[in-house]
Amino acid sequence: MRRCFSYYQNPNGNRSLFNTNGLPNLPYSDSIYAEMNRLAGKYPFVYLSEFGRSVMGRPLLYICVGNGSRRVFFSASHHANEWLTTLVLLKFMNELFEAASNNGRIGDYYARDLLNNNTLCFAPLVNPDGVDLVLGRISSGNYYETARRIAGNYPSIPFPSGWKANIEGTDLNLQYPANWEKAREIKFAQGFTSPAPRDYVGSAPLSAPESRALAEFTRSLSPNVILALHSQGEVIYWKFANFDPPGARELGMRLSEASGYALSETPPVSDNAGYKDWFIQEFNRPGFTIEMGLGENPLPLEQFNSIYADMGPLLTAAAAGI
Repeated sequence: MRRCFSYYQNPNGNRSLFNTNGLPNLPYSDSIYAEMNRLAGKYPFVYLSEFGRSVMGRPLLYICVGNGSRRVFFSASHHANEWLTTLVLLKFMNELFEAASNNGRIGDYYARDLLNNNTLCFAPLVNPDGVDLVLGRISSGNYYETARRIAGNYPSIPFPSGWKANIEGTDLNLQYPANWEKAREIKFAQGFTSPAPRDYVGSAPLSAPESRALAEFTRSLSPNVILALHSQGEVIYWKFANFDPPGARELGMRLSEASGYALSETPPVSDNAGYKDWFIQEFNRPGFTIEMGLGENPLPLEQFNSIYADMGPLLTAAAAGI
């Protein structure tokens, strides 16, 4: 076990984010770091480290568990105002780790069997600066003032609740070298030609430190399957261009059955430059964008339990495989 960032003290002491009134606390970056450190301290089989740093220097943390040859990588909060995805993923991690420590079950599976047969890695907070901006934790200083000026050019997008990008105004899920030029053409035609609250593709592929770090980590991990958690739509996107990775449709159907979410091909206008798109192109392995919940982002915290009722079985199915 490697315990990093123990200097992030949990504001709730040693309590989990999920102890209060049946709903989690808001996922401020320092609270997420503290929660991940708590998990690493509680469970000796948890490996905690970082795969990079954000624009503002915040660590991009990941946790890995298990020792199986099949590697599954889960990530969340690529988009700032989709922060509920972080809480959903952390809830699953809590349940999985607790079940594994007690030789218990998660869904239809013994958790220890999942960890013996798979290596499961989790990056719950890909965009910590953006999430803190949306949640009001960043409300002054140079980065905030720059973001506020950027948002002023887009009066139809509420600030900060409509902010999807990283703190510098680059949409992290339009950053990957998989039809990036096509994404640039589409988004420029829509008016997103410079840093914006959403939909600006950046100056070049992987120009944002968060997307660059995630791509480098993914290459080093070489996962067999990835899931990128987003909101909203209750839909699972599994295709990119003409790629048809072996087993992708079958696993997608399993995820759909577990959650009730529709399995769908990505709409052509959106089928460019995303993390899932790049992973499929790079590895020709199953990659999924999961659009959880319904409504306008940011989805309210009050939807957490109903969303997790669908997402818990989906994440378990992804961990188990076909």
